[in-house]
Amino acid sequence: MCGIAGFCNNPVNWRENIERMNQRMLRRGPDAGGAWASPDGSVALGHRRLSIVDLSETGAQPMQSASGRYVCVFNGEIYNYRTIRDRLLEQKKVTAFRGSSDTEVLLEAFEAYGVKETLALCKGMFAIALFDRQTKRLTLMRDRIGEKPLYYGFVNGSFVFASDIGSISVLDGFHNEIDTSVLQIYFIHGYIPAPYSIYKDIYKLDAGCILELDAPYDTPRISPYWSVREAAKYGEAHPFTGTRQEAADELERLLKAAIKEQMVADVPVGAFLSAGIDSSTIVALMQAQSDLKVKSFTIGMDDPKYNEAVYAKEIARHLGTEHTELYITSEDAKAVIPKLAGIFGEPFADSSQIPTYLVSRLTREHVTVSLSGDAGDELFCGYATYSSIDRIWGKMKAYPYALRKPLSSLLVNCPFTKGRQVLQTKAYLLGAKSPEHLYELSNAQEAGNLSIALDRNVRGYKHNMQPYGDLRDTQSRIMLMDMERYHPDDILVKVDRTAMAVSLETRVPMLDRDVVEFAWTLPMEYKKQDGVGKLVLRDVLYRYVPKEMMDRPKKGFSIPITKWLREPGLKEWAEELLDKNTIRSQGILDADVVWRMWTDYIEHGNWRIQLWYILMFQSWMAEQRALG
Repeated sequence: MCGIAGFCNNPVNWRENIERMNQRMLRRGPDAGGAWASPDGSVALGHRRLSIVDLSETGAQPMQSASGRYVCVFNGEIYNYRTIRDRLLEQKKVTAFRGSSDTEVLLEAFEAYGVKETLALCKGMFAIALFDRQTKRLTLMRDRIGEKPLYYGFVNGSFVFASDIGSISVLDGFHNEIDTSVLQIYFIHGYIPAPYSIYKDIYKLDAGCILELDAPYDTPRISPYWSVREAAKYGEAHPFTGTRQEAADELERLLKAAIKEQMVADVPVGAFLSAGIDSSTIVALMQAQSDLKVKSFTIGMDDPKYNEAVYAKEIARHLGTEHTELYITSEDAKAVIPKLAGIFGEPFADSSQIPTYLVSRLTREHVTVSLSGDAGDELFCGYATYSSIDRIWGKMKAYPYALRKPLSSLLVNCPFTKGRQVLQTKAYLLGAKSPEHLYELSNAQEAGNLSIALDRNVRGYKHNMQPYGDLRDTQSRIMLMDMERYHPDDILVKVDRTAMAVSLETRVPMLDRDVVEFAWTLPMEYKKQDGVGKLVLRDVLYRYVPKEMMDRPKKGFSIPITKWLREPGLKEWAEELLDKNTIRSQGILDADVVWRMWTDYIEHGNWRIQLWYILMFQSWMAEQRALG
């Protein structure tokens, strides 16, 4: 895990700028840093290193290929790099390697096979910048699901890129304005989805995409090399035909293979264990393949409504792991909140960012790499929302849209429903065109009505413009929406940024390409029946952990933020951020709307999740002022 940065045609001192960019992402790579520029200074590359594989200088970056033609900076891991290395040697594309890093294997594969064929061979998480000194072409690449971040855009006419958006903001001449047209999306979801960022002219490269740029470096070309949508369509067209037990056999085999590859490192490796199905499965399969005790980590809280540590300890004891738990107080968690804006670099408001940071900090005290159970819900139909959307749409579709739409508009604006939130919500949802639209509206309706941002424009983006009707099953279509949007832009951002804040590398075995592609071939009855999800994943887990040990309500990785914001300390912090005069002077949010929401919460207890979204935005604004 590292950080990469670079720019083209920057007219000012390249070394000072690249070193400043590197310094901004120091925690992504605390072990070493490097910089390289083309002889004419037109292209500069920077790198910060968190040493995981090949800890010697032969793994240092920026790295040049043996021929000197290619220069690369790389953030992430190629888990099957040894297989690719052996192939290069067997085919005599390479006679020998200088070191044992995956970066060197990547470089020689790019030279031997080209970019697209190399990416087709790779299994891993990555953000890569490759410069071809012969053709003067710069190529940026991001992994299939979007585990590793990659921002790009233009500052003062110069093309720039970095793992951390903050690294871009420290460049000489950076004056990019806030893109207020993305705020309506932010206040719907609590994050800014790719391809957008908080700044104008700065973007996120979409997962599974390649960006190519030729001199004079002013016109990027973006193309996909892999798509989870295409994987889902292919999987539905070529379904798994075996029994559910055979499906569990294959899933176990694939997960074991992915975990075995992801446990390879030259530093200590462990795993998060939250006592849920997903993380328990990962830890069980890790321990099944390890001669040593796997190091597992959990945080707990004294409040039993939010505490799963007692169950995690029981599972760890059964599996025989070396388990570490830390019970945190509300004060421990509250102390993290003011730090969040600096950790994420742009507004981000999934409140589980707080416990994720705390468990990452605990884990980093013992290991440098941690495996995570993320993606089980999105791949194996774990969220209850999927069933509810399916059920509601099953009732709604009996009535034509041409009838429902005008009725929805009438009821939304009817005096009888005004001020009655439940009735307003039902009236609003009645106007859905499809199950995907229903899912989108269920997230968007309240934020849309609140009009928090003064800029009322809503940027169109792929997830509200593309149809999902390619898939026949309703729940599969909603899962695909989450895999394209929520998972890369929320879950993976949360895990990457909080872990990187403490220099911890995280790996997600369920996002292995083979696991993802296999999951989309499974029939829905192997994933969910009678409201119980992740069936085939449970089948795998129950081979290692007794079913009765897992049969309990899931509490989730959450905190009582609605309670804390009414208590001394955080309440004053919030009121300072929501000060009417401050908000009016910024000219971005509607101060009256914001203060009305806050008053309604404090005086009447009416909580809206958008309040947390606003606080995280205002905290980010305060952070920018402090940075100058």
